[in-house]
Amino acid sequence: MKVTLPLKEMSVAEKIGMMEELWKDLSSQAAGYSSPDWHGHLLAERKRLAESGEIGFTDWETAKREIQDRIR
Repeated sequence: MKVTLPLKEMSVAEKIGMMEELWKDLSSQAAGYSSPDWHGHLLAERKRLAESGEIGFTDWETAKREIQDRIR
């Protein structure tokens, strides 16, 4: 089934609401879905980089503040 949405006519709030509805439906059916192989490869590489100290992490509050500073 092909569904066409009037995206250009929808507000940001309406689009986010639509995404939330889709996510709620998709997440209720998670057992029927397998992640693609590249997800596992990417996660393994990120784990390796973190364990080697090549990358670090930022706590969520700091990350949000940094993102907000960049878009202002």
